[in-house]
Amino acid sequence: MSHHCHDEHTHSHGGDDHPHNHAEHDHSDDIAPALQFSLYQHIHFDQVTALNEAEHGSARAVVRKTWAERLSAVPELASDVDEEVLVNVPHSFTGQVKLHSILLRTSDSDSAPKTMRVIINRDDVDFGVAQETSGTQEFELSRTGEVQELAVRRARFNAVRRLTLFFPDNFGDGEEDVTRISYLGFKGEWMQLGRAPTNILYEAAANPGDHKIKGTSVNQMGSGIGGRGPGV
Repeated sequence: MSHHCHDEHTHSHGGDDHPHNHAEHDHSDDIAPALQFSLYQHIHFDQVTALNEAEHGSARAVVRKTWAERLSAVPELASDVDEEVLVNVPHSFTGQVKLHSILLRTSDSDSAPKTMRVIINRDDVDFGVAQETSGTQEFELSRTGEVQELAVRRARFNAVRRLTLFFPDNFGDGEEDVTRISYLGFKGEWMQLGRAPTNILYEAAANPGDHKIKGTSVNQMGSGIGGRGPGV
């Protein structure tokens, strides 16, 4: 399985052993690559739903977290009667998505999900359907508190309108009934029907007046750190 873990950046200043004035050092370029191709602004958050969530709306709250909030422990999606969780994430109805990767943060504990099965473009998925289908792609997850970036097989995800994420088990191997997820994000290219792919983050940040995004804003997406394109 190919995946990368994202966390706070570190860098070395070589022979520079004097105290570094961070007020004069612009770190926005360090963080911007993690936000590039984010699909955050094209998710209908109010329509994100989950089956077997202990607290109604917790899956929506986890998907609504910005990149800057990815390490926050709360809000958190926790399963209810057993370890299975199913999350439905619709994207914009005015276009479709070429999905690149799914970002996930759990924890280094038995409550971390062990497997994630991804199913696309179906609105009839319940636990019965999710258990019977092999899905579009399945991932073996890591037990870690870092953000896992799970690269999808792009040829299978080049016309996504709706994502269903099924987490059938966790690292408790039957001994832990609660599965916990604290962050979910998505990267890819959003396309308005009939138009070329758009680099969402940088275009939206450069022309905020041209993009009236339902339910969110450019400032919310970038959290003041990612709204700069290369060379700006």
